[in-house]
Amino acid sequence: MQSSKKPRCEASRHCLGVGQPERFRGCKGRVAHAHIRGGRRAKSRFMVCIMSGARSKLALFLCGCYVVALGAHTGEESVAEHHEAEYYVAAVYEHPSILSPNPLALISRQEALELMNQNLDIYEQQVMTAAQKGVQIIVFPEDGIHGFNFTRTSIYPFLDFMPSPQVVGWNPCLEPRRFNDTEVLQRLSCMAIKGDMFLVANLGTKQPCHSSDPGCPNDGRYQFNTNVVFSNKGTLVDRYRKHNLYFEAAFDVPLNVDHITFDTPFAGRFGIFTCFDILFFDPAVRLLRDYKVKHVVYPTAWMNQLPLLAAIEIQKAFAVAFGINVLAANVHHPVLGMTGSGIHTPLESFWYHDMENPKSHLIIAQVAKNPVGLIGAENATGETDPSHSKFLKILSGDPYCEKDAQEVHCDEATKWNMNAPPTFHSEMMYDNFTLVPVWGKEGYLHVCSNGLCCYLLYERPTLSEELYALGVFDGLHTVHGTYYIQVCALVRCGGLGFGTCGQEITEATGIFEFHLWGNFSTSYIFPLFLTSGMTLEVPDQLGWEKDHYFLRKSGLSSGLVTAALYGRLYERD
Repeated sequence: MQSSKKPRCEASRHCLGVGQPERFRGCKGRVAHAHIRGGRRAKSRFMVCIMSGARSKLALFLCGCYVVALGAHTGEESVAEHHEAEYYVAAVYEHPSILSPNPLALISRQEALELMNQNLDIYEQQVMTAAQKGVQIIVFPEDGIHGFNFTRTSIYPFLDFMPSPQVVGWNPCLEPRRFNDTEVLQRLSCMAIKGDMFLVANLGTKQPCHSSDPGCPNDGRYQFNTNVVFSNKGTLVDRYRKHNLYFEAAFDVPLNVDHITFDTPFAGRFGIFTCFDILFFDPAVRLLRDYKVKHVVYPTAWMNQLPLLAAIEIQKAFAVAFGINVLAANVHHPVLGMTGSGIHTPLESFWYHDMENPKSHLIIAQVAKNPVGLIGAENATGETDPSHSKFLKILSGDPYCEKDAQEVHCDEATKWNMNAPPTFHSEMMYDNFTLVPVWGKEGYLHVCSNGLCCYLLYERPTLSEELYALGVFDGLHTVHGTYYIQVCALVRCGGLGFGTCGQEITEATGIFEFHLWGNFSTSYIFPLFLTSGMTLEVPDQLGWEKDHYFLRKSGLSSGLVTAALYGRLYERD
């Protein structure tokens, strides 16, 4: 985030937000937002609201949605009262959690509660702000109440006792004395009642176990990283215990994977999982495959890593890949690389990413109950544009042809690579990628590794003084987690040397119209798409053609940072 220019006052009319940097306050007290509107990006990189989907009818439809969202800002009816049958109002809160000054120290339960209540006081303020906007469900981040970097012993005073909601029906706010050590659950339950909304939060929990249990730890208790869901009446609806821990020595992995869904009166069924879970089959993919989930609530404490795994980047990719809504709340600690929250549908996103300012942010948006996905290859209609015709001809193995008013010019596709650029290797995301430089105003490139070949057909209206590269990786990722990936990536390099390709950058000026595709051996492929200033983009089209998965895009709003197809082969983990 480098720009400090104020956006225009009307920016605040396109999404409802609270808590952005003071230098963005203005317009007679209203909160201003950086935004995208009609494909043009405001010159700011703090709060971003996007309207995506290149088709005019869809764009008109989405504009209508934004106008509806004005009600809470202008004194008209609450947002929740508009299009009640089609939409619900959601909020996610990016929280700069107040942390223990020494998470390794052993403290009392009372001292732990004093710290957690500071964070819970802030949560309650956000709930009341959201209630004034007609919010029906709010999501808070992972580790937002207790913090992180504990040992198994030092976190113990921060843990609440958690009865199983499947066994015990319980309203902690109305029955506070039913179980000991449940003060955090009680406060969250009362917030849900006070705000009259469903509430999702993350906390540490404990569950006693007996020595006869073969999985019982030596200290006689399980400790879990736990998400909880409360109804607007304060009832504990369900809990999810994180399965894929990320270097969290204080917590146990549950013996069985929780596949948790909960039903709401305003939007039907939601699924829930946490942070690192998003990269694995269980519970995330199985939840969507087997439980007919259209909405996911996603508390996270995600450390950004570019070019492929920034928080908002993977959140959006998940929404697009599965055609669902994702309500993602991250903690906000820029010095640790932690920022990036959003409300994502397949076609539009409301997000926040700020690596400079320490302040919190509340995002509120109206969300379709039945998300609409991108148009795939199998559903495409109408005339095919010239670039897509070239793509289809290359895939079919036909000669590449161009037709002008006089004649048809044909060259075999293989001739495109007679003067092919050199292949090189560079580290990206701790993996050894094989790459080729992307030179010239147009071209057709391919690069292969193991069984995966990646292809790029591109045109550029103007050349920029930047190096871009097409990269491929097909193998087991082994740093900060072990999982098998297949990746085709078009990235802006950090400099002009080949060794800079894969470095973390956020700014770019290069504009492309392109098809990116590969012969993936998995159906689980996530489209990662960022342009300059941590701006999310949506592909024009995704889908399979002749056993190749492709991404197509024209009309970028700003310079391309990353366009990638990130495939996961869960069975090879």
